[in-house]
Amino acid sequence: MKLLLHACCGPCSLEPVRLLRAAGHDLTIAYLNSNIAPADEYAHRLATLRAWAAGEQLPVIEGPYDPAAWEACAGRVGEAAHDPERHAARCRACYRLRFEEAARLAAAQGFDALGTTLSVSPYQYTDIIREELERAAAAAGVRPLFEDYRPFYDEATHRSRSLGMYRQNYCGCRFSDAEAAAERAERKAERAAAREAERAAHAEERAAAEAAQAARRAERAAYDAKQAKKRAVLKALREQ
Repeated sequence: MKLLLHACCGPCSLEPVRLLRAAGHDLTIAYLNSNIAPADEYAHRLATLRAWAAGEQLPVIEGPYDPAAWEACAGRVGEAAHDPERHAARCRACYRLRFEEAARLAAAQGFDALGTTLSVSPYQYTDIIREELERAAAAAGVRPLFEDYRPFYDEATHRSRSLGMYRQNYCGCRFSDAEAAAERAERKAERAAAREAERAAHAEERAAAEAAQAARRAERAAYDAKQAKKRAVLKALREQ
């Protein structure tokens, strides 16, 4: 089957491409990701994807990079996001925009089906990805080919690291960048607090050990003083 595979980046493409090729599909990758910000991050991910795909003899189609269009839909939803349900709505709007663009491209260029690599990540909304992929494909008159690639996430991570591929530390949009930065800061603060608690615990242990040692010294000193007093009394008695 001639399949257009929407891809978000190189690392997330590794396992889907391997599995889809093994199934006999004729693949072309579509890089349609106006959500990615800033522009140099978009370019870095695309360059990583292109370099890997060239070695795989895998064609890559780049769609228009239009952050303003993304901001007008998903960005506007994201501005109102203050709870997990709104976060999901923001991601749904993002998936919808990108899948609609990919589905139109698939239909215009004669592809049989449309798939996506987004379901590799366990941090994405997999059910919503499927819903939006199927909706966009049906509207464009192409077959949706959804696969849940999450079981292959660890292998994709291992392979991408062994290949030295650039691995981003946030989903792509400005919201996910800020959220990931906040999570990293929180983890850093938690690690610092844990280290401080460990140091405090060690300090308490040292203080307790020193106090016990001082108590033993004081006890020994008191015993020595008592024995010295006894010896002095005995000596005085002998001298009488």
